[in-house]
Amino acid sequence: MVTPRGSLARVLLTAVLLLLLTPAVPTPASAAPATDWTGPLSTRGRWIVDASGDRFKLRSGNWHGASGTWNGSGNTADDANHHAGENSGRIPLGLDRAPMAEIIAGFREIGINSVRLPFSNEMIHDTVPVTDDAVAANPALRGLTPLQVYDVVVRELTAAGLAVILNNHTNTTRWCCGVDGNERWNSSRSADSWENDWLFMARRYKDNKRVVGADLYNEVRRDVWDDPNWGLGDDHDWFAASQHVGDRILTEANPDLLIIVEGINWTGIPIDGFAHERPTLEPLRRLSHTLVDSGKLVYSAHFYDYTGPNHSGATGLGETTDPRYRDLPPAQLIDVLYRQAFYVASESDQHFTAPVWISEFGVGGREGTGTAQRAWFERFVDELIRNDADFAFWPLVGWHDNRTGNGWALLHWDSAGRRMGVYDGDDWREPAWTRLINASSRTGYIAPVPDWAMLSPDHGDFVASRRMRALPDWDPGARKAACPDGQRLLGLSHTGNRGLCTNVTRDRLWDPAGGQTVVTDERYVVQGADWASGYSKLQCPAGQFLTGYSVRGAAVSAALCAPAPSGALTGRGARTVWFDRSDNRGTAPKGGDFAIGHYKGQCADDEYAAGIAYTGRLGSFKTPDALYCRKLT
Repeated sequence: MVTPRGSLARVLLTAVLLLLLTPAVPTPASAAPATDWTGPLSTRGRWIVDASGDRFKLRSGNWHGASGTWNGSGNTADDANHHAGENSGRIPLGLDRAPMAEIIAGFREIGINSVRLPFSNEMIHDTVPVTDDAVAANPALRGLTPLQVYDVVVRELTAAGLAVILNNHTNTTRWCCGVDGNERWNSSRSADSWENDWLFMARRYKDNKRVVGADLYNEVRRDVWDDPNWGLGDDHDWFAASQHVGDRILTEANPDLLIIVEGINWTGIPIDGFAHERPTLEPLRRLSHTLVDSGKLVYSAHFYDYTGPNHSGATGLGETTDPRYRDLPPAQLIDVLYRQAFYVASESDQHFTAPVWISEFGVGGREGTGTAQRAWFERFVDELIRNDADFAFWPLVGWHDNRTGNGWALLHWDSAGRRMGVYDGDDWREPAWTRLINASSRTGYIAPVPDWAMLSPDHGDFVASRRMRALPDWDPGARKAACPDGQRLLGLSHTGNRGLCTNVTRDRLWDPAGGQTVVTDERYVVQGADWASGYSKLQCPAGQFLTGYSVRGAAVSAALCAPAPSGALTGRGARTVWFDRSDNRGTAPKGGDFAIGHYKGQCADDEYAAGIAYTGRLGSFKTPDALYCRKLT
């Protein structure tokens, strides 16, 4: 999305909300980005890596415009009706003022290696050619549709060695982000059409391995009446929507793309006395994504000085008394940033551990930037450096008139094509930007690390196995959960239906030549080896391990078992892990709390789960009570 520069809010009942932000401008860097990296990108723990396994830090900027700059009222041809008076003409900003090659060369000069490229769903279907004025400095683009111009921009950015992240910023081609019909992925179109647009875009650039990511939707937020949520299972559930479209992109369109999920930007009514907050990535502790392909998930968050953990960024009507980020003392700012975003990358071996990309941050440059804003920007840059965080400045390109104007962009052009950049000597952000771009970072080869993933069949099937997705329904009428094909089930919750998957100690345990077994009774329990006397047991056949389960209501319905290669499972060291009355996860369990508020059981890292026990006694609901754990080879 385009960060809303200049947030609005109307009062509900008495008025109506309008949220959010304003764009930002970064300071350029000295070293040109490397062009010899090889896509696609993937993840290893908290790091993004290239095809060789080397760390690829996203040092990015946002080149906005294709998602729209129109403010939503007045004639779209009038520049005054566009954000900051900057009319993009429905394409990336600046193509009327400078040749594309010059703009891209400017990106490399300031040290970025990647571009977040916003688009709108409306743009995809817009068949009206761009105006000649919109491409005055790039006459070869005359007569093209906005999408065709977007194609050329993608081609030229990647040819210059830059990675491109596709960003679905808005539904409609207009400025973001308030109560504007673009609050959710399905605000101005159906969820099905939104998903189909993503499949279209993912397939369109499939052969270009430097198109590396799908940033699913920008700043999901409240509309006039309703909040988005994280896990309620309704049509406002951003967790479920992003999980579903992410899997569809990987399985139906382009398995190479990083799937980038931004946290929820705003819930509640931004009026004192009403509940309101900016959840960002905090809900991940309770509920995280598990995609069909491990190593493809990245989370993102946005931070601007004028917003806050409970501040929408509004001024005037609708503004609350909550502190903005710029108002927080340094120590409190660090704590808040960690709680809202940086913990996801900082805490290893958790079900939520993933890279975090701060895909929007920024502040105005030469004009009108106060002491508090400047201090915040310096402190925020310090935190990006301290966390070795991936980032994207907002925005890269803007307009200037005799060196005045919006001032947020890192690079500005006037109507005569004269450039004003962050390194022109009068931009106070230059030292901080240079410090950020040139900061010491982890580089080189990143060794693979164990994956930990959550299964959450809360409201329906949660099958992360490509194999099982390709087969008929293995327990009709039940809600089914299955680990990604490279992982095994290691933990279960007593209630709440959650599971924990991993490949710790042994990766790719499922024999490629093997099938699977659905277990619904005790036929595989060995006589004389009753590991949960008096309880019903779903035990895998010899040589197989648990990779999934199904439930009906709260009750266990079936166990899904998969064969391992010969000799991978010793069958020794069998033990029963009970968790019907308290947690039983060992002394230093990895994976994190995958079922907060519920008892959990977990096998050790060098074990595999071979069975589930439950009881139907009075007062019980046939929920899991014990796991049968055995040693791996």
